[in-house]
Amino acid sequence: MKTNSEQIWYSNNLKSTFLLPLSWLFRLVVFIRRVIYKLKSSNTGLEDVFIIIVGNITVGGAGKTPFVAYLAQQFKQNGNQVGIISRGYKRKSNGLIEVMSNSSANEVGDEAVLLKQIVDCPVAVATDRREAACYLHANYQLDVIISDDGLQHYKLPRDYEIIIVDGEREFGNNRLLPAGPLREPVSRLNNVDLVISNGANPSYEYQYWANLDGAISIASQEEKSLETFKGLRVHAVAGIGNPKRFFDMLEDIGINVIAHTFADHHEFQMEDLRFDDELPILMTEKDVIKCLDFKLQNIWYVPLKIDLNAELSHKVNTILEEKQK
Repeated sequence: MKTNSEQIWYSNNLKSTFLLPLSWLFRLVVFIRRVIYKLKSSNTGLEDVFIIIVGNITVGGAGKTPFVAYLAQQFKQNGNQVGIISRGYKRKSNGLIEVMSNSSANEVGDEAVLLKQIVDCPVAVATDRREAACYLHANYQLDVIISDDGLQHYKLPRDYEIIIVDGEREFGNNRLLPAGPLREPVSRLNNVDLVISNGANPSYEYQYWANLDGAISIASQEEKSLETFKGLRVHAVAGIGNPKRFFDMLEDIGINVIAHTFADHHEFQMEDLRFDDELPILMTEKDVIKCLDFKLQNIWYVPLKIDLNAELSHKVNTILEEKQK
């Protein structure tokens, strides 16, 4: 089910046209803000650390976090000290917080917890990402800091900018907020170091695919192949930027999906997962982080792994080699 905003942003309709004057005003504000921040930006305290921003120009998830985790792991394997910073979207705390292995999603945000678990490197969240970067570098003497989102946070200096594009939805009606889903004009793609499509799209040279990698019980940590669920009816639950992609991947395996869509970063309650039957519940890894305390035996989460096309794999190796120089 599409939200009201998605219905406006991802189709041709009169509501979007009526909002165009506000969209033009937003474009002007974006331009002025970018100019001001670039004039005031300083790398003091971050002179000797390589800062990479992985972001997007649309509202909603484009699949950045799996690529951030992959990139951080590659730098670690290459002998670099790596840290990750994030805003900690929808957390219920304020200020700068370092993410620990026992941090909760309420405290630091679901994506920050997930990155800490996957990469096992220093992670910090703060609305002011520059503050988070300075904190991590001062405490861990990092070689590389990767910012999960923050492309429009110009207070944070950057050495390398990466934009992730949802290869399926791309930019909707190509209009800026509130008439469309864009936070910056599409022309912004011409001013970054690397543009990557999440999903196959012939318009982009560099592509990766997020694939489902088995299922794990939150009650027992038992692992199963997703083929085990082939032909079965399951409740598929997703509170991510593009839930349809998750549901489609399950259906492609041959699983009969009863889809339950929630808003991105939804704060799950136990009642959200009571369906008055004994069918298995399959959830994304990001969502299940907020359900670990639920005493439900039939919840399985589905980790993601990403595969890169040859061009992107070569490009990542190039970035790693350049950092070593």
